[in-house]
Amino acid sequence: MMTRERFGEILDELACELPEAFYEKLERGICVLSRVKFHAAAPGLCVMGEYERDPVMGRQIVIYYGSFLRVLGNAPEDEWRTEMRRVLRHEFRHHMEGLAGQRDLEIEDERQISEYVRNVRGEDAP
Repeated sequence: MMTRERFGEILDELACELPEAFYEKLERGICVLSRVKFHAAAPGLCVMGEYERDPVMGRQIVIYYGSFLRVLGNAPEDEWRTEMRRVLRHEFRHHMEGLAGQRDLEIEDERQISEYVRNVRGEDAP
């Protein structure tokens, strides 16, 4: 099983792969929380990471170790690393698009969640 400590080490390595410019205006940096987070609109769907913008506190990326643990469990470390890289880069894309005043990824995420919910409910896609 991936420990919280090892998770943090790998996340640090993955964060170092990204250009320094990506961290501009990411005032609160990257935060790892140990809890599992479920998507409010899609019960049962784990949230792996989030990009947060707070007008007072600033911007940060939150990664949910508990969600990774729930989804990946005893998977090999390379699977964890691959998913961690995907989630981290996804959240950084939210950050970069936010700075540019774009919402493309946000809109795509909303579409995917709606599709997921329809599939869970057994509804036909529009």
